[in-house]
Amino acid sequence: MNNLLIEGKTFLLGEEVNTDIHCSSKYLPGKDSEFVSTVAFEKLEPGFAQYVNTNGGGILVAGKNFGINSSREQAIQVLHLMKIKCILAPSFGRQFFRNAINNGLPIIECDTSNIQAEEYLKVDLQLGKVTSNSHEIIFTPLPQEILKIIQMGGLLNFITKHPDWNFAA
Repeated sequence: MNNLLIEGKTFLLGEEVNTDIHCSSKYLPGKDSEFVSTVAFEKLEPGFAQYVNTNGGGILVAGKNFGINSSREQAIQVLHLMKIKCILAPSFGRQFFRNAINNGLPIIECDTSNIQAEEYLKVDLQLGKVTSNSHEIIFTPLPQEILKIIQMGGLLNFITKHPDWNFAA
């Protein structure tokens, strides 16, 4: 499986996005992740989830501190259901960052200031490069061990197949 090269249309959100508020059933009692994926980020950007879903998902681009205060894995589940393939932002909440990796969602810290809405991007996780028709962004690639976890679809998949934590296999 090679999911280290990601392509897709961009969907933009702003800075300081708290996914606990915008991507959690905590604020929608009795609703599951499937439902939340149809209304996620509604308070930030009305119709956002519907637009992403209508377009078949893609690459989420945000400002600094995406996922702050987020300790819920449900936020990642919702993003998977929205068919978000990757998230690019200058910085992330640390718990959100780890939840994303553990659940196989590529998450890249890079300068997003020149990325436009609906731009088509190619993200090469191994080379550390984001390219579009008009520009290129270089980022520090994630360590090979983390790329292996992402490539296998998350930490549970990895340790199920490699209980000895052999990253070389």
